[in-house]
Amino acid sequence: MSPRPQLKNRRGIALIVVLMVALAVAAIASGATFLSLNTSLVSTYHSRLSVLESVADAGLEQARSAMNANDSLYPDSGYVTYENGVSVTDASGNAIPGVTRWTYVGPSGVTSGQYGVFGSVVTVVTDGSGNRIVRRLEVLQESFAKYAYFTDFEGSIVFGANDVLYGPVHSNDGITMQAAAPGATFWGLVKTAETITNRSSGNYNAGYQENVPEIPFPQTQELTRLLAQATAGGTNFTSSTAGDSSSATMRIEFVALDLNGDGDSTDTDEGFMKIYRVTNNSNYWYVTADTTGNFGTNGLARSWNCGHISASGTGSHSTFRTFRRHQTGTSQDRATWATQNGTSRTCYLGGSNILNDWTSPAGSFLATDSLGSWVAWTGTVDSRVASARPADNAYLWPISRALNPNFKGVIHVTGKVAISGKFRGSVTLAATGNIIIVDNLTYVTNPGGTTPCNSPVRDMLGIFSGADVIVADNLVNAPYRPVTGQPYRTWRPNGSDETIHGVVLALNQFRAENHNIDPQDVEDCSGANNARGCLYLTGGIIQQNRGPVGQVNGRGYIKRYQYDACAGLNPPPYFPTTGHFIRGHYYEVEPTNFSISSFWPLLVPAP
Repeated sequence: MSPRPQLKNRRGIALIVVLMVALAVAAIASGATFLSLNTSLVSTYHSRLSVLESVADAGLEQARSAMNANDSLYPDSGYVTYENGVSVTDASGNAIPGVTRWTYVGPSGVTSGQYGVFGSVVTVVTDGSGNRIVRRLEVLQESFAKYAYFTDFEGSIVFGANDVLYGPVHSNDGITMQAAAPGATFWGLVKTAETITNRSSGNYNAGYQENVPEIPFPQTQELTRLLAQATAGGTNFTSSTAGDSSSATMRIEFVALDLNGDGDSTDTDEGFMKIYRVTNNSNYWYVTADTTGNFGTNGLARSWNCGHISASGTGSHSTFRTFRRHQTGTSQDRATWATQNGTSRTCYLGGSNILNDWTSPAGSFLATDSLGSWVAWTGTVDSRVASARPADNAYLWPISRALNPNFKGVIHVTGKVAISGKFRGSVTLAATGNIIIVDNLTYVTNPGGTTPCNSPVRDMLGIFSGADVIVADNLVNAPYRPVTGQPYRTWRPNGSDETIHGVVLALNQFRAENHNIDPQDVEDCSGANNARGCLYLTGGIIQQNRGPVGQVNGRGYIKRYQYDACAGLNPPPYFPTTGHFIRGHYYEVEPTNFSISSFWPLLVPAP
């Protein structure tokens, strides 16, 4: 039989277990205390940072507001100190203990103004505990190109029932609708610094605002700034002020070429212009196909700008022959006969190749004709241009940096200039005198299409006049009687309507010449009779004084204006801005070892 086990005394072990449990409980309690304390500290720290961030953000907005109220706070270059270690107050006006703020403002990004006016506001905020945060707000000035319609003074002109406008509208003057509904239709927000008369007759699909602050209108010094850029780029020209308001001694014809053989002319180096001048300024009428100098006792029978297809007298070859070049027969004036009876009667702008067909092979290019000449480009002609246009390549001016490295995106004319053609690129054309639209002026890429605004194939043209931008009442744009007693007819080679693509800015008016003296109901506009048909404009109109383009009685044009939203996002080069800064991108900046003098140069890339 095995012996029974002996029991030992273990009362001391129980004491040890109790002590160990007590220590564990104490440790847990202590950890909980420290954890609670740490949570409180973290919470306090984040609460403090939240205060500093709010102070920094408030400083950004305060500086932006101050710059909008006083443009002298914004320097031309570098940066200025707007706040230098100032104490900060809360919403109740009480000082926030230990919090101090520094704020700096100035231009940043590409500071030339070619792509707009960009700047930055930087705030540095510290507290008494050594905490510091740095924030940057990118700001940009609104371009006048953002507006579909802008006026400084409206005058007595009213918006009528046929008027349809898209995009933002602003006037520093009161806006007047026709008294009876339905009135004009607006698809963008309408703002006026005063009130809208007969407001109820209008249709405001995006609403309206009255009594808003005025926006200062651009001044002539903006043209001086553009002159400097054009001079640097070799595209500064001098014209004259000869002739009436809608005539010029110089015209610019935009041209687009397919240089790489891909079937289109949308590449960045495929935009050009040609420049034609009359030798004698008294022949200004020839440049713009004005009625002056073209009409005589037999109407257009002695015209330099108009003619018809006629047998050349050398067999079956037919070519265009101006009425002036016709010979007088024994039994009748052949020019008068052709004017009245020809089926191919058409008018062209001065310098056009077709006007010289009778004296040279059909369609050939003459650098100099009987009244003027084309201006040769001063640079080296690219071989692709020479291949694409063997006859006139020396007279094609590239309007891109790819083929003209010094080009700044600005064309400047001292005097008046006429314009038309097919435009490719991004350019601001400025003139101290009137800019006269003598024929269709259209982009290569349809501005009303779906091409993204940041696409390199988007075209953008700014048309900036120190006086008026005028749709000419010429033999190309408007209907005329060939001789007395004959019916009015359209003389343009490409239809009766006028189409303009671009953002128009006139320091006086955008208007149609002789809008109130045309014959009534000659050309149709979307089924409605009008003297000159439709005026299609896609872009924007900014003018100091509202100018007329037609009347409700059927004279002039019916407006068909569309808005190019891309103009506000990617405005024409160096286009004037409103001076109003809007918010851009927001950045958090590493505060360790931050120095504003070292940081700011990083915001301005080397030219």
